[in-house]
Amino acid sequence: MTDKDRYSVLIVGVGGQGVLLASEILSQVAMNAGLDVKKSEVHGMAQRGGVVSSHVRLGPKVCSPTIEYGQADAVLAFEQAEGLRAIDWMKKDGVAIVSTTTLVPAIVTSSKQFKYPEDPVAEMKKKAEHVIDVPADKIAGELGNPRLVNTILLGILSNHLPFEEALWVETIKSKIKAKLVEINLAAFKRGREIKLTSVGA
Repeated sequence: MTDKDRYSVLIVGVGGQGVLLASEILSQVAMNAGLDVKKSEVHGMAQRGGVVSSHVRLGPKVCSPTIEYGQADAVLAFEQAEGLRAIDWMKKDGVAIVSTTTLVPAIVTSSKQFKYPEDPVAEMKKKAEHVIDVPADKIAGELGNPRLVNTILLGILSNHLPFEEALWVETIKSKIKAKLVEINLAAFKRGREIKLTSVGA
């Protein structure tokens, strides 16, 4: 854990990427480990690529479900521009785990008033020392299912949390449909193998 045995994780992405499932898995792992868990979610419009975020706070006793600005120990970003938007919520010594996925919002493509960042990951690295950028979409494709990004990123996150691998495996089995358990466990394992500061795009 961190000092005071508490940990705060901000998970961000867009509708349909599995942000809420990831927060459920993380929360259940912590509860299975005997910790108190509070979470707060903002649901976007999945069909329109709306922003989805989840604050997850873990510890022996947690009072507030929301993370204070600049106090997240980790940011888990399913889309790189959303990661850039969230990076200032993280502590200076925190870790940001970001998929290099690019999902340009409809408002950007239909309006000249908004512009997608040229290189969101590079901008994140200017703001934070520990940024792990990973081509999660590519890895998911190699594993045979494009919807594995969330489990891959959770695998990476698991290297930065004090929970036994068996707890993660048990929780994934309980939260994922039986026919998809094996491939999700393979994705989780693949994520756990990623421990570099960056694996490139």
